[in-house]
Amino acid sequence: MQASTLRSWSWIHKWSSLVCTLFILMLCLTGLPLIFSHEIEHLTGSEIEAPPMPEGTPHISVDQVAAEAVRAYPGLVPLYFFAEEDAPDLWYVKLDTRVDTDESESLLILSDARTAAVVGVPDFDEGFMSVMYRLHVDLYAGLAGKLFLGFMGLLLIVAIVSGVVLYAPFMRKLGFAEVRRERAPRTRWLDLHNLLGIVTLVWALAVGFTGVINTWADLIFKGWQAEQVAALQAGNTRVLLAADAEGVPPADGTIQTAMDRVMAAAPDMAVAMIAWPGTLRATPEHVAVILGGDTPLTSRLTQALLVDPVSGEVLEASARPWYVTALQLSEPLHFGDYGGLPLKVLWALLDILTIVVLGSGLYLWLKRGATEARS
Repeated sequence: MQASTLRSWSWIHKWSSLVCTLFILMLCLTGLPLIFSHEIEHLTGSEIEAPPMPEGTPHISVDQVAAEAVRAYPGLVPLYFFAEEDAPDLWYVKLDTRVDTDESESLLILSDARTAAVVGVPDFDEGFMSVMYRLHVDLYAGLAGKLFLGFMGLLLIVAIVSGVVLYAPFMRKLGFAEVRRERAPRTRWLDLHNLLGIVTLVWALAVGFTGVINTWADLIFKGWQAEQVAALQAGNTRVLLAADAEGVPPADGTIQTAMDRVMAAAPDMAVAMIAWPGTLRATPEHVAVILGGDTPLTSRLTQALLVDPVSGEVLEASARPWYVTALQLSEPLHFGDYGGLPLKVLWALLDILTIVVLGSGLYLWLKRGATEARS
C-alpha cells in the first residue's frame, strides 16, 4: 500500500474513531445491563407476574381487556396489545389520548388475559434500567436522538473498516496476535488494541450495523404503513380470508372476532401484537394483527395481516418488505436475546472487550498527543 493511501486511511480511522468513541463507549456501557434486563428484573423483584390461577384457565375477549383498561384510565384509548412469550397469561396494553399520536406520552400497562384485571404498570420510566434504556436508545431526545446515535453507529462502521485496512500492513512487522510486552506501555496498548479489535471485528460490525437499523425503526414503520395504505387504495391486495368464509366466526365489529379470523387464515402462527385502526402499525380502517414464528429468532420475523372489523375480510396488503425484515432481525441480533443465557453471556463478554478497545483507542490518542506536545 502506498504511503499516501496509508496516510489517508489513517486519517479516516483517526477522525471517525475520535468523533464516535465517547458515544459508542456510552452505548456499550448502557447496553451491558440491557442484555440481562429480564434477569435483572427477576432478581430485583420488579417483574410483574400474572396472579396464580388453575392451569388452562381460558382467556377472555380482548375487547373486555381493552374496556377494563379504559375504565381504569379514563380519557385514554387502546393503541396496541402486545403478547409476551414468557408471560402467556398477560397482555401488554399501550394506551394514549388518541390513536394517531406520536406515542411519546403513551402509557403501557399489564392486564390479565383471563380476567381483564389491570395487574400493574411496568416501571419503564423510572429507575436504573430506565435510564440505561433511554440513554442507549435516544439520549432522552426522541427521534432526533435516535438518528444522532445512528450516525455515530455509521462512523463506528467506518472506523472498523478503516482499522481493518490499516491492520494488514501493520501486522507485517509482527506475528499474529503478538503483544510486545517488553516495550513501552503505549506500544503494549497499541498491540492489545489491534488484537482485541480483530477479535471483536465481526461482532462489533454486526452490533453496530443492527444498532443503526434500530434507530430508523420509526421511519421504517411509517414507510411500511404508507406502503400498505397505498396498496389498499390501489386494490393491490391478497385476500387470505373472504368476508363470507365458512367455518369461522362472522364479523361483528369486535377486535376479538377480527383476531380470530386472522388466526383462521394463518393457523400455524402466534399473535405477537394487535394494532387498533389508525395507529402507526395499522391503517385507518383496518385492525393489524402481527403474527410471529415459533422459534426465538423467527418469532421476530413477523407478518402483518389486516382485517376489516366490519366485513371480516382478511388481507395481506403487501408482503413484508426487505427493510422491515432487516429491522425485525436486527433487534434480537443487537441484544443477543434469542439464544438464551449462554448467548447473552457471550454478548456481554464481547461488549466488555469492545469497551477495552474503545478505551485503549482513547488512551493511545491522548498519549500520542502528549508525546507530540513534549517534542
